[in-house]
Amino acid sequence: MRNSRTAGASTPVVDPRRFRVYRWSRGRLGGHLPGRRDARILLLDHVGAKSGVRRTSPVMYVEAGDAVAIAASKAGQPVHPAWFHNLEANPDTVIQIGGQVLPVRARVADPGERDRLWPEFVTAVPDFAFYQRQAGQRVIPVVLLEPR
Repeated sequence: MRNSRTAGASTPVVDPRRFRVYRWSRGRLGGHLPGRRDARILLLDHVGAKSGVRRTSPVMYVEAGDAVAIAASKAGQPVHPAWFHNLEANPDTVIQIGGQVLPVRARVADPGERDRLWPEFVTAVPDFAFYQRQAGQRVIPVVLLEPR
């Protein structure tokens, strides 16, 4: 398993040991953003659209009925994160939430779903409002990960 990396020299590389700790502890360690209990983290496996390399990215999520939703914010950068493009090319994937490993199919939320879910991201992590302003014309997509 390779670590997550997105384009941009200032983008930090996520230490793959964090994934092992998350998996080993079944999400008790690394399962939420520090200091923000409502900001829950899942591990998203995805396959490179061009490279075919399997990667894992920690991503904040909100519940959306039987599915979970993730936001392709890339902290407000003008382009989508690499994992978003990877899921467009390979939507069938696996996530880990806590100790549960779940097969899912990714799809971009329609505008009504996004409008309903976006405030939940902002409530959990107010920085998401800044990310959307920072993104300019780019509307940050919300991706639904639905059980397969």
